[in-house]
Amino acid sequence: MNALLSTAISGVILMFVGLFAKNKQSIKYFAIAALIVAFAANFIDLRYVLKMGPYTAYASMIKVTLFTTLFNAVILGCTLVYFLLTGSGFEKVGDEVAEYFALQFFILSGIMLATSFNNLLILFLAIEIISIPQYILAGSDKYNLKSNEASLKYFLMGAFSTGILLMGIALIYGGCGSFDLYKLGLGGISMSPLTLSGVLLIVFSLSFKVSAAPFHFWTPDVYDGSPTVFTAFMATVVKAGGFIAFIRLFQIAFQGGIVNQQWTLVLEIITACTLIIGNITAVYQQSVKRMLAYSSIAQAGFMLFSLLAFNLRAQQGILLYAAAYSLATIGAFSVLLKLKDYTFDGFNGLARKQPLLAFAMTIFLFSLAGIPLTGGFFAKYFVLTAAVQQGGMFWLVIVAIICAAISVYYYFKVIIAMYFKTGEPEVETPSGAYKAALILTVALVILLGIFPNLLLQFMK
Repeated sequence: MNALLSTAISGVILMFVGLFAKNKQSIKYFAIAALIVAFAANFIDLRYVLKMGPYTAYASMIKVTLFTTLFNAVILGCTLVYFLLTGSGFEKVGDEVAEYFALQFFILSGIMLATSFNNLLILFLAIEIISIPQYILAGSDKYNLKSNEASLKYFLMGAFSTGILLMGIALIYGGCGSFDLYKLGLGGISMSPLTLSGVLLIVFSLSFKVSAAPFHFWTPDVYDGSPTVFTAFMATVVKAGGFIAFIRLFQIAFQGGIVNQQWTLVLEIITACTLIIGNITAVYQQSVKRMLAYSSIAQAGFMLFSLLAFNLRAQQGILLYAAAYSLATIGAFSVLLKLKDYTFDGFNGLARKQPLLAFAMTIFLFSLAGIPLTGGFFAKYFVLTAAVQQGGMFWLVIVAIICAAISVYYYFKVIIAMYFKTGEPEVETPSGAYKAALILTVALVILLGIFPNLLLQFMK
């Protein structure tokens, strides 16, 4: 609750800061300070939950648990890294720097709601608070037609998705007579056709939000057309927030009952399609930015394993995956921002011209591919072992391992271009502060790959 209030208030304040701040860099520092305050507020919640246990608020429509506060800490920490690495790039998009930061704080407040909702109405509010600022950020480069197209496409698809979500919630209410997750009884022996239809519509809507196949078609165009600095946020922190809403809904409402077993096959098919489509299409991309967009679809397939498995290992897996994937992808996009040419050829010879950028990019791509000694390895290990422990999904685990092997190919294309091809890439000279933030991000990715229990020690 403290983190929710802190991020929402910070967003409102930042809307007015732009009127008085003459130096745009000072807005970035204010946003970083506000984020640290939000992190501290969430730490207070964490200490309270560890000592007193979970608590509810607003007529039990919000429930703060240990998993809630830990996930919020991961989200806020990754956002802090994002601000440090890319915050200076906001100025290149437009003059409304304070407004860009404010919109991202509103998205964070929506994610704080998504991690703690206990009621379907709060779920709807959370998803909309997360989505609406993204439509604006996607079209923030007003003089770029691709950015305008991305914003319009995202808005139209998002509007249809919202309608489907609302209809699903209405049908579930009609079938169950309640919006409270604990009173829905979706894990019972029987379910009315009305409720089944509602659950189906919610699955479709949330699959769109997390870009799971076959509801992923908007993702490459929106990510490619949006300003790169905002794509990094949309593909990481926002995606992780959508997944936690998805997972919380199913793990509370279904409670691992008989209906969960009936829906497992449907979710397995969605997971398999997401893994296969995301990885296969990424192989054929000529733009690194577009490749990372399809890669984000493939990574969503691995995150879906946490939805399929109703156990502690699944919760640990999504927590670690959100941290490792977000840090690596934010780092990769921050390196991409320094280059003028986003094609694979634009990376030719980068290791000779900017060895630090090339090394950092290599570590980030290793993590996304799941190479040992990086956070991505243990993230994939935890979600896959959660599925094995759940049972009945061994075939899907095999598919995921094969797809992970395929991903190595297109990630290593970038590494080969940087180290084994000659060229003169057009690179913006990184500042000292950026280099320090980049080294910190690399260290965190490696640290999670060696000591994952630093993050997971509380989840027991």
